[in-house]
Amino acid sequence: MTEVQIRKGEPVDRALKRLKTRLEMDGILEEVRRLRAHETPIQRTRRKARAAAKRGKIRFRFTMPKAPLAPGEAPPAA
Repeated sequence: MTEVQIRKGEPVDRALKRLKTRLEMDGILEEVRRLRAHETPIQRTRRKARAAAKRGKIRFRFTMPKAPLAPGEAPPAA
């Protein structure tokens, strides 16, 4: 269960904004919107394809192959 602690002297609207942001990051709001209405098989396929593409993009970003060195070029100092 997602929760947000209200800090001393913090306005309630700011705490609500933090809660909404955390719910969005956890994917809870997206799931609630998805379950609110009937989803056709085409919509389900498209949603899963978008999610797979997003996962693939993130995976590619963090596992990018290193560029090969040109002949006679020294490796970069780490």
